[in-house]
Amino acid sequence: MTTVVQYILSGLAIGGIYALVALGFHIMWSSAKAVNFAHGDTLMIGGLLAVYLLAAGLPLGLACLVAVVAGGLFGLVLERIAVRPFLSQQGSVGWMLTTIAVGIMVESFATIQTQGYARPLPSPGVASSVHIFGAGIYPQELVIPLVAVVAMLGLRALQRHTLVGRAMRAVAHNKNAAALMGINVNAVVAFSFALAGLLGAAAGVLVAPVVQASAAMGVLPGLKGFAVAIIGGITSAPGVVITGLVYGVMEKFVEGYISTAAREIIGFSLMILTLLVFPQGLFGKREVMKV
Repeated sequence: MTTVVQYILSGLAIGGIYALVALGFHIMWSSAKAVNFAHGDTLMIGGLLAVYLLAAGLPLGLACLVAVVAGGLFGLVLERIAVRPFLSQQGSVGWMLTTIAVGIMVESFATIQTQGYARPLPSPGVASSVHIFGAGIYPQELVIPLVAVVAMLGLRALQRHTLVGRAMRAVAHNKNAAALMGINVNAVVAFSFALAGLLGAAAGVLVAPVVQASAAMGVLPGLKGFAVAIIGGITSAPGVVITGLVYGVMEKFVEGYISTAAREIIGFSLMILTLLVFPQGLFGKREVMKV
């Protein structure tokens, strides 16, 4: 029983990271029908920048806040220079290559700065563990899935009860119609990429005290976050969060009962099988094109 609880709690923690990253992909895709494939690197930016700002003398809370804002700015700038130029070209998917290229460059720069070493981010959340039904876990890990759920609920409230949120929904539904109604489509798309960057950097700040910050810390979470977004249905915010949490728990059980090496094989095999049965994702809606 203790082992099962341990796997569930640990899985929810890593699943919360996948959910936050996937939620960022959902936001970007909904507004632009394009995503930032360097999104995983916003996680790294958040974690590493918080470490360096803390070392420079900033209080922990302020260092984390600045790091999260920097992640949002990264998303904003990347949308402007690597995504927007291609969205105006009918049928162009150049944004795929440019965002991947930017991600590689950012990761290489971070590797140079850190010399390949991981850096710890001290946090009260990892000072001591708590025990739930005999399973030990850090309070920091318990916070991560809660933040993912709160972020999803906050996004839904933003979309339903604010002008900018309604503009995001309008642009997601039909860009041309939204533009005719006076909505600045480019500004809404830029805001969406910035918001996704904030979530990615927040994920990095949350997980850095647990796994330590490094130049490569965002690679796998970014890839798996995208996989989670596709499996859950990239058009559904609750769907990607639920899928992220479940995927994290599944990984921990595979690690514990089979092996770490089998984790990726089984995880991505399930992704392929799910998409064969549900091409639009588990919670996604089939998009109908009218001609």
